[in-house]
Amino acid sequence: MRMQSIKFFLLALAVSAFTVSCKKSSAKGDISRATGWTINDKDGGFQYNTSYTEQEAAPGLVFVEGGTFTMGKVQDDVMHDWNNTPNQQHVQSFYMDETEVTNLMYLEYLDWIKRMYPPSEENYKNIYVGALPDTLVWRSPLGFNENMTNNYLRHPSYAEYPVVGVNWLQAVEFSKWRTDRVNEAKLVNEGYLSEDVMNPSEEEEGGKSVGFSTQTYLNTPDQTYGGAIDTLQGRRQGRNDSVPVFAKKESGALLPEYRLPTEAEWEYAAIALNGLREYNNIRGRKKYPWSGEYTRTGQKSTRGDQLANFKQGKGDYGGIAGWSDDRADITNQVKSYPPNDFGLYDMAGNVAEWVADIYRPIVDDQANDFNYFRGNVYNKNQIGEDGKVVVTTDANIQYDTLPTGQIIATTLPGEIAKEEVGIEQTYLRTNYTKADNRNYRDGDPASTRYYSQFADTEDADDTEAAKFEMYNSPKGKVTSDNEGELARLYDKSNNRTTLIDNNARVYKGGSWKDRAYWLDPAQRRYYPEYLSTNYIGFRCAMSRVGAKSTNGGKKTRN
Repeated sequence: MRMQSIKFFLLALAVSAFTVSCKKSSAKGDISRATGWTINDKDGGFQYNTSYTEQEAAPGLVFVEGGTFTMGKVQDDVMHDWNNTPNQQHVQSFYMDETEVTNLMYLEYLDWIKRMYPPSEENYKNIYVGALPDTLVWRSPLGFNENMTNNYLRHPSYAEYPVVGVNWLQAVEFSKWRTDRVNEAKLVNEGYLSEDVMNPSEEEEGGKSVGFSTQTYLNTPDQTYGGAIDTLQGRRQGRNDSVPVFAKKESGALLPEYRLPTEAEWEYAAIALNGLREYNNIRGRKKYPWSGEYTRTGQKSTRGDQLANFKQGKGDYGGIAGWSDDRADITNQVKSYPPNDFGLYDMAGNVAEWVADIYRPIVDDQANDFNYFRGNVYNKNQIGEDGKVVVTTDANIQYDTLPTGQIIATTLPGEIAKEEVGIEQTYLRTNYTKADNRNYRDGDPASTRYYSQFADTEDADDTEAAKFEMYNSPKGKVTSDNEGELARLYDKSNNRTTLIDNNARVYKGGSWKDRAYWLDPAQRRYYPEYLSTNYIGFRCAMSRVGAKSTNGGKKTRN
């Protein structure tokens, strides 16, 4: 009995010593397997979030696990053209908006801009005006649509309807704004920033004059909020309570950027082949985002109901009154139809959607079959004479005048100015050799049969060489006189052979104005990035960092 007591005492002593040792170890921090030095020591040194698990789904997004799929038309290709020839692609895991961006979501964006950069101030006027959707897209020379023109964007009846009248460039700027607002809120929740930052206001009221920028915060945090970040610190404290604490990439507190999905991502997410998966094989093919060959549901309780919002036939946008086939004539409220197997709504019908890609008739799978994307223009942060990044101020807001004459802001106060990469970044590289890769292997001089005739013809519209350009679409020109009045000039050249250029962006999915033929996720069309319509909207995506799967690699099997 005494021997058992001694053994119990020794065991308890060992457990106690182990616990104390663990406490001391955790108090000091983790030990590096590379150097044996302490990581996350409270007294300083290398700091890293070693307890990070995995990326969380950002507001509005659902997880789409990546994989391989056949991109392009796999059946009913009645046109037999090369526009969407089938090719095998692999897409990495990513996140995607559960629904299309709605009027309510976009109005929140407009409200923020209006409060942060009042359009009544001349220096800010074009920021707000340039972000406004074109509500006149509803007008038709032979249609009575003024009700939508006047009400669709702002009336509460349409709050959860997809926003339209937004061009591709505006959709990109919305995505940038959304990134910064979400990361700003995360930093508040993590204690890096004070809750005072959540409501933008004048400097004398809110303590800041410019908005939060994720990239500025990461690269030069002391210039965030126009240098007023010291007064907006959160509850986290430094080692001696006098050193401000900033989140870094290593902190794991910031999310990747919201952006438009690539064409490959959008098509992969829309077709949702995971619903037909058996082990590592796909059982059959899919024509629509849902299973089956028809646009109507076969379920007993809802048999005959349409599974998407689209044009039924000539003069038929929704069926007979009282028994509507798809319960809509124009767009419909998001989530009005069942989601696909990834949990995404309206990946066919309602509105077509902008994607990130530049349009070309072919997808060059010989050049790349992994995360395919055409449209890369690589840039870098501008560095000033003082060796620091250049942060935009009220005095140097960057604007872009579109071919239509519309002016939009591309770099707002508080954001880092960008420029294309140069020879310093491309010299002796084997993976890319220039900043602008939009024409890579398709449309640039070297890819035409007349490559030897080409010199620098970028601005030479009437030269002999320009006649042989592969993509020589009409070019709209907007000039201004001495008084600042815009003159819109039309391209009257007879040598133009195509409407495709580096401003033509792909849009995917059928819309409320399209026949069922366009509901196939493989369908692809293009439209100028600076124009908008009443049938094209958009949704955002976000890259996945870390593991491909969200469940630690454990696979569920059907």
